[in-house]
Amino acid sequence: MKMIKPIVNLSKVADNYDTFLLGFNGVVTDGNGLIPNVAATLNSLHKNGKKVILLTNSAQRVAAIAGFFLKNGVSMNVFSCIMSAGEILHYKLKVRSGDFAAVGNNYFHLGSAADDGVFSGLDFQPVDRVENAHFIYMNEVADVSDTLEAYLPALEHAAALGLPFVCAGNDTSSFKNGKICLAPGAVAEQYAVMGGRIITLGKPDSAVFNYCLDGSSGSVLVIGDNLATDIKGAELLSLDSMLVSKGVHVNFLGEGYIPDVAKTRELSNNFDVSPNYVISNLRW
Repeated sequence: MKMIKPIVNLSKVADNYDTFLLGFNGVVTDGNGLIPNVAATLNSLHKNGKKVILLTNSAQRVAAIAGFFLKNGVSMNVFSCIMSAGEILHYKLKVRSGDFAAVGNNYFHLGSAADDGVFSGLDFQPVDRVENAHFIYMNEVADVSDTLEAYLPALEHAAALGLPFVCAGNDTSSFKNGKICLAPGAVAEQYAVMGGRIITLGKPDSAVFNYCLDGSSGSVLVIGDNLATDIKGAELLSLDSMLVSKGVHVNFLGEGYIPDVAKTRELSNNFDVSPNYVISNLRW
């Protein structure tokens, strides 16, 4: 188990790395807007010649994420790459590759009615009854107060029909409207327990990290708020990592300006990972 170093400012370790691979929800946004200090931090990384990559398990397409940054005054020049699980899912559905080679065209949509663009321009149709679907798709919860129980009837029906469950990321919790909430990964886990087949994409899969890091030289620091996806993904590739403590694990790690290393180590042990650093929020 490596020593976890608490830091207050990213600038303290920035000279040790050439590339910074960041998460989205819980790192740069709380589901409402930019977290304070993030814009200044991104600009400082860029001004100091650092390569900045954004990799998220969000179901949003890359164009929507780019629009979010532009709306909040962050230039696209800051990033060398932006990639999302939603973008990867769109591509795989388009070319019918891998697990999607044999899925039908009709899907039953669970969760938020917001259009994430995953099916935009593709020959897939939403249906309003589970029995008319070829697979179940979930992007995010309909409401921050949603519990797993709200989705059980549809899951039970789908499992009985042998339908696959598709979601863009496998996070079990995320941010929506500034609050931590249930995420599709938790619903997918429940569906698997019920005997259903699940298809998830994104972190911690090494393939998505390698795609974003293609052509990167020098040392890499992965910064994320999720031990199961961000930090696990970094460890699978033997990359250094930094945990943002005021992300999805904030209820356990606390909201202190200086992160609690003992709690970080305890929680990391539960996930069988160990970040190199912990920071409360991203700041230069």
